[in-house]
This record gives sequence, C-alpha cells and structure tokens, in this order.
Amino acid sequence: MNGIKIFQYGCGKMSVYTMRYVIENGGQIVGAVDINPDIIGKDVGQIIGGDNLGVRVSDAKDAQKLLSELKPDCVIVTTMSLLKDVSDALMICAKCGVNAITTCEEAFYPMNSNPNLTKKIDEIAKENNCTITGSGYQDAFWGNLITTLVGASHNVTKIKGSSSYNVEDYGIALAKAHGAGLTKEEFENKIASADEISTEERNKIIESGDYAPSYMWNVNGWLCDKLGLTVTSQTQKCVPQFNDYDIESSTLNMTVKKGMATGMSAVVTTETKEGITLETECIGKVYNKDEFDRNEWTIYAEPDTTLVIEKPATVELTCATIVNRIPDVINTEPGFIPTSRMGELKHIK
Repeated sequence: MNGIKIFQYGCGKMSVYTMRYVIENGGQIVGAVDINPDIIGKDVGQIIGGDNLGVRVSDAKDAQKLLSELKPDCVIVTTMSLLKDVSDALMICAKCGVNAITTCEEAFYPMNSNPNLTKKIDEIAKENNCTITGSGYQDAFWGNLITTLVGASHNVTKIKGSSSYNVEDYGIALAKAHGAGLTKEEFENKIASADEISTEERNKIIESGDYAPSYMWNVNGWLCDKLGLTVTSQTQKCVPQFNDYDIESSTLNMTVKKGMATGMSAVVTTETKEGITLETECIGKVYNKDEFDRNEWTIYAEPDTTLVIEKPATVELTCATIVNRIPDVINTEPGFIPTSRMGELKHIK
C-alpha cells in the first residue's frame, strides 16, 4: 500500500482501526469527514490514539469538495448498515470518480435487497471509471472460508451457518437495526412483522428500496454468486433474543431490562436450482457476561465438514479485511462490484 492515498468517511469506532491499519501498511490518510460535532476538527492521529498527523476531520457536508480536491485512491466508508443510509456517501464517491469500500453490511451483496439503488450507483461509478464495493468480516468468515470448504467437498446438498456478534462493538445504528432495547411487542411491530409477508409482497418492497435485510440475506446472495448457484427462493425470519437479567448497554446508553430484546437472530433460507440449500443465521445482541462471538458452519456433503471459530475479534477482522481489499478495489473493473467477483482475499503489506 506504499503511497496509496486513503480518505476516511466516518470517524467512529471502526475508523480507529481502518485508519491505523492503512498507515501501518504504508498508506496515507489524506482526509476524513464525519457528522458528529464532537469529532469534527480533531486530528485523525488523535482518533487512532497516536501523534497528530496534520489531517483534521471535516464536516461530511464538505465531502464532495474535499474528494474533488484531494483525489484519493480509495475512500473507506464506515457509517451505517443499510445501503440507502450510505448511498449519499457512495454516490459522492461515484460522482467524483473515486473508488470506495464500505463496511455497510447490505453493501456486501445489495443486488438481492436493493437492486434499483445498486444499479444507480453502478451506472454512475461506470460513467466515472471507479469501483464501489462492500466488505468486512463476512468477506472472509461467511464468504471465502465457506466457498473454499465447498470446493473441497463432493455432492454438496446444504450449507448451514451461524455467527454471533456483540452489537456493543459496532455502534448505535447496528444495535437499533437488531432491535436491541425494544420490548417484545415493539420488536414484533418494528422488526419481525417485516418478514411476515408473501414472496410477492417482499419482492415489491425490495423493488421499492425499503427492504431491511438481515446480514445473512446479502451473504447468501454473495455465496450463490461466488459458487455459481441460481437462486429460486429466499426467505428470512427474525427472532428476538432475551436475557434473564438486566444488562447495561453503553452503545444504547440504557439498561436493557429483563424481558426486553437484547438483539435478534435472523435465519435466511435460500433454495437453488442446483439443489443446494443455504440456511444461515446471524445472532447480533448485547452480550451478557458469559457470551462471546462464535462462527460455525457445516457443509453437508461427502464428507460433512464443520468449521468452528470461537471468539473471533470481529471488529479488528472487519477492518483488516477492508484494508486488505483496497488493492482489489483499485484494480477491479468500474461499477458496483461485489467482492465475490474480486478473487480471493489476500494479506497485504
């Protein structure tokens, strides 16, 4: 990454790692923006816990002007979890002809959840000769590791996965998207009810751009794209998670009381023309004192193979993946290109 110029869009929890990893890999942070008045004006070195670097965080409303002036090689967008919530940032990058990679979970494979907005960003990126993509923890641990196992298997019939993570590590937007802090009734009305619909109704919502997919919805699309599978149907069900005692949440700035949702489990089932079923679950919640991250996948085939990873450092792994993908983003064809079409994830230095 020597000499590569990076612009940081969003200077919250994730940026502490993305910016440090860029610098430690020989890249240069040339600019940064945020919407938080408590962060605007700070030196990026202060944010990552080091010496001042002479680059101060600007107001996000000035992003387009700064990108036009600074002409970075790539922008790292670490803000929200839904494509429509990061679309302004990605559109600005596309209009300025600047490559961008985001931690936005839906952006991992948004073609199956918000195709019209994805197409719009794709067209602008192609017009201005730049690449937009989404990546993160799922690129490796729900993606490339799984397709590699499938590649080592015979007569695969089912891919089953489950992954858990602490929403406290990712900020308030993600915690709220998982229903953390809601009562059972609120969860049913605001989260679960969205999936109590027919396939036709869901497709209409997807076309309108108002669908709120769980993370595995996009992961299943990515896996099918990478494996060359043809999706015939896909369903999603969100189930609230509870704890038997009160838990303090610093991210939500509240006590999640017994009987309130600590988060949710979302199960996505995908059927394919090739006869392979994908059943994947992500569990995101405010952890109690005994809980930790766990990633478990089983490939049902000859032979069955199970992969279990306990206590992965999901924040750091997400950020390292983002930084390691930057050369791929720079060297990939223009447009909104998922990492399923960028080859294997590789370590850079």
